[in-house]
Amino acid sequence: MKIHNFSAGPSILPEFTIEKTAEAIKNFAGTGLSLMEVSHRGKEFVAVMDEAVALFREILNIPDGYSVLFLGGGASMQFCMVPYNLLSKKAAYLNTGTWSSKAIKEAKLFGEVVEVASSKDSNFSYIPKGYAVPDDVDYFHYTSNNTIFGTEIHEDPNVNVPLVSDMSSDILSRPVDVSKYAIIYGGAQKNLAPAGVAFVIVRNDLLGKVNRTIPTMLNYQTHIDNGSMFNTPPVVPVFAALQTLKWLKEKGGIAAMQKINNEKASILYDEVDSNPLFKGTVTCKEDRSVMNVCFVMNDEYKDLEGDFLKFATSKGMSGIKGHRSVGGFRASIYNAMPKESVQALIDCMREFKEMHIK
Repeated sequence: MKIHNFSAGPSILPEFTIEKTAEAIKNFAGTGLSLMEVSHRGKEFVAVMDEAVALFREILNIPDGYSVLFLGGGASMQFCMVPYNLLSKKAAYLNTGTWSSKAIKEAKLFGEVVEVASSKDSNFSYIPKGYAVPDDVDYFHYTSNNTIFGTEIHEDPNVNVPLVSDMSSDILSRPVDVSKYAIIYGGAQKNLAPAGVAFVIVRNDLLGKVNRTIPTMLNYQTHIDNGSMFNTPPVVPVFAALQTLKWLKEKGGIAAMQKINNEKASILYDEVDSNPLFKGTVTCKEDRSVMNVCFVMNDEYKDLEGDFLKFATSKGMSGIKGHRSVGGFRASIYNAMPKESVQALIDCMREFKEMHIK
C-alpha cells in the first residue's frame, strides 16, 4: 500500500532529492567517502554550497545587494537574529499564529514591539486586515503561512519600512518580490530540505546599524563574510536543498509550481466544502493556506473524528491529524506532494461519507 505523507514538517520531499542524497551519503561526488564525513571546505562541498546559493538566487529572482545564507538553528533562531541585527528602538509585528507569537516574544528582548494586529481572538482563524504599520519602526515582521492554523498571506505587503518575513512553509511555492524585503527566512523542512538548515535572504545595506554588540554567531555579517561557512554548515541538508532546487527548476520553476499547488488546494477545499461530514477551520476563505489544509468534522458528526482518522490511516493517509491547537485534521500539501495523493485523500473522504450518510 502506498503511504501518502501529509505531515506538516519534517515533511514530504521529492523522490529525486531523497535518491540523490542517499547516493551522496554512500559515495559523495565520486570521492568514495560519505557526504557525512567529508570536509565542508573541500572543493566538492564548496561547489555544492556555491551551486545551491546560485540556484536559489535564480529561482527566486533575488536582486543584487542581497546575500543568501544557509545556517543552523532553524527558523526559531531567526526569531532572535532578526531583532539582534535590525531592531534599534521599535519594531512592528503582525500576530497570526504560534510562530509569529514566538517571534514577538524574542523581539521584545531587544526593544519595543508594536503588535499592529492579531487574530488571536478567533484562535488565529483569519488574517487581520486594515491595520496600519507605523512609519517610525525599524522593520515590520509577518509570518506568510501558518502551518498550525491553515492561514496564508498570499501577496507581498506594501509598507514604507523594511519588511521581514518568516516564509518557512510556503517559500518556493509561489512568486515573491524579494526586492520588497529586508529579510526573508525560514526553516527548510517544509519545501526545501530535511530539518537542520535555515535559509536567510538578507539585504546587505540594512546591516551594521544597531549600536549593540552582536555575538559572532548571531551576526549576519559573520556568515555573509564567510559564505555560510564560518563554522561547519549542516552539510547533508544543504546538499538535499540543492537537489530540491534542481528538481524545482526541472519542473518549470515557481510559476509552474504555483499552478500545480493551486490546483491541489482547490480540489481538496472543494471536497471539504461539499462533503457534509467536514468543514474548514479558516473563517475567511481568501485567507486559506495553499500549503496546509485544516478541517474538522461538522458538529453533528464530531463523534466520528477518531473513526475517520483510523479509516484514513488504514488507507495510507499519514500525518493528517490536526495540531492540538485546532484539532481535527490537517493535510499539508507542499511542493513535493503529488496531485494523486491529494486525490487519494479526497477519495478516502468520499468513501467515509458513503459509509455514514446514505
